[in-house]
Amino acid sequence: MNKPFHFAVPPLLLALAACSGPSTSPSQAEAEVPTEETVETQPVDLFLERIATHCGQAFAGRIVANDPPPEAEDPFTGKPLVMHVRECHDDGINIPFHVGDDHSRTWVLTRTEDGLRLKHDHRHEDGSEDVLTMYGGDTTSAGTEVRQEFPVDVESQELFNREGLTVSTTNVWAMEIEPGQSFAYELARPGRLFRVEFDLTEPVDTPPTPWGHD
Repeated sequence: MNKPFHFAVPPLLLALAACSGPSTSPSQAEAEVPTEETVETQPVDLFLERIATHCGQAFAGRIVANDPPPEAEDPFTGKPLVMHVRECHDDGINIPFHVGDDHSRTWVLTRTEDGLRLKHDHRHEDGSEDVLTMYGGDTTSAGTEVRQEFPVDVESQELFNREGLTVSTTNVWAMEIEPGQSFAYELARPGRLFRVEFDLTEPVDTPPTPWGHD
């Protein structure tokens, strides 16, 4: 899980770069094919690499925004909040988000051809999927190495509508990373802002395995 981490240049980008421009001789074409060193690194790759510097570590967090305050009992309030950069692989990162003794949540970041995808993997204690799971969205702009935003996708909107959560159909999630300093998870929509910030200066004990994962 905690192996050296580096994102390869997306194959589509290499193919397009190799096919563009005027016709050249085979030797010229071969010489001009971009490599991982010659293709400019994208902000999403830098963003993922920043998170991956903490692979295998866990960190405590605190709620810094929860507006408006929930009317019903809030599952996050008063609970220890811990993120664990648990799995770093070639095309993404899995980050379980532990809320007290609730180990049901994992943020799944996946590199796509043109950006980054965030999904929320929610499980029950027996490992089965929650009815509200794998919702999220894809980036629609380049973002930066510090912050990436994920507007809700159509699949998630259909899920929210089906389950009576129409208020969530305008969700925009975001993550921010300053290596060695802080990590933030954010949910925003008109009239709602929820944000948790984690202190990356002091790793904490590794939390239990998230539900439904080996």
